[in-house]
Amino acid sequence: MNNENKVLACVDQSHFADYVADFAAWAARRLDAPLELLHIIDRHPETAKDNDHSGAIGINAEKNLLNTLSAQDELSSKAARESGRIFLNRLRERVLVAGIQSPDVRQRYGELEETLVEQQDAVQLFVLGRRGESAEVTQRDLGRNVERIVRALARPILTITEGFTEPKRVLIAFDGGVVTRKGVDMVANSPLFKNLSLHLVMSGKESAEAARQVALAKSTLEAQGHEVTVAIIPGDAERVIAQYISEHAIDLLVMGGYSHSRLRTMLLGSKTSDLLRSAKIPTLLLR
Repeated sequence: MNNENKVLACVDQSHFADYVADFAAWAARRLDAPLELLHIIDRHPETAKDNDHSGAIGINAEKNLLNTLSAQDELSSKAARESGRIFLNRLRERVLVAGIQSPDVRQRYGELEETLVEQQDAVQLFVLGRRGESAEVTQRDLGRNVERIVRALARPILTITEGFTEPKRVLIAFDGGVVTRKGVDMVANSPLFKNLSLHLVMSGKESAEAARQVALAKSTLEAQGHEVTVAIIPGDAERVIAQYISEHAIDLLVMGGYSHSRLRTMLLGSKTSDLLRSAKIPTLLLR
């Protein structure tokens, strides 16, 4: 087993965590890599949010209020740690059943993005839910942390949707750019994709250059023993990819993620977010 580059599954206390654990276990088995389940507790939990202290006046009132808030914070932190411990132990049992030997479980205080950036030198693949704990009470279809985390990290990130099916058919959304060319190299050489059915699709108008780029990518994959179906399909990437996924029962999408600047995204929107919303299947985002 490779003990250097682990699969790190970032989980929160939502039902989506079960699917994150399932996919992380699948990836760790195929990569022959150690698996870590990481639960991050916000270092700035809200305290006493239901109590109004605005009328606390009098001798020692400020000191007493601070002592009260400190005690409440300590109790809240203790409860969060215990809840997290129970939660992680349940997930640990889940991945043990899935065939993972000696999974690591960790619980840390911190901010999500900062903590994952600190971890990434020892990580070959991140796994996280496309939706998280906040989605239990909202209708948000794309977790608010996804874009920020993907932009901050330099490792592949497997974003998970609801439900688990072991991937058999993989679609590589190919645009001929640097990121997706590197992605093809990664797919070609990674045991994660061994013996899976690969589909390489480029959206847009057919041209000699597009055909050349697709042919090069196909030969790269075939050189490593992969069987590849290729297609260049006219139309918008979001529509083309979503339709292809549906028609060919694709289980896993591989594509570049948030390659444009934040400013451009603010002005013109994000193709990555649009594709994630329309695809509705687990997606490996490349940086």
